[in-house]
Amino acid sequence: MTSSNTKNDMKATEQTFQQTERFIRKVVQKFPVSEETAIFTDIHVRVSQDSGEMLAFDDNEQEINRCVVDQWIENKDEDFFDSVTAVLRGKLKQMSEQVDAIGIVKPFSFVLEDDEKETIAELYLADDDTVIIGGELMENLDQDLDAFFEELIKEE
Repeated sequence: MTSSNTKNDMKATEQTFQQTERFIRKVVQKFPVSEETAIFTDIHVRVSQDSGEMLAFDDNEQEINRCVVDQWIENKDEDFFDSVTAVLRGKLKQMSEQVDAIGIVKPFSFVLEDDEKETIAELYLADDDTVIIGGELMENLDQDLDAFFEELIKEE
């Protein structure tokens, strides 16, 4: 039996990649760099496994963009959200130059959610000096802080 990380029943089509790229590009275009930078922490991306609809919202539940990804309509794959996560992370990474230049105060992140607004995955996190694609920002923070404090104590 293969793990869900390596199993990929739903191979994304070229059309799916194009639709997700257009979706991300439209989100980025809604927040041009200007003197009035938007202040929120997350762009919430919701994907419906039934309708194939992908929507983006800001922290205040204001819709930013929506589209339908044909391949995702009534998709019953067990690893649906794993596949969606991989497609979106790949596109965000590929478009990182545009995404990082978005007119939103950093740090901000793209978060994948289901229909019930439950977080499935952090897709992309951008900070002034740090960009994390997948994984968690605070993943090794405890060890880093411990090492930092040990160095401080040694210097005294």
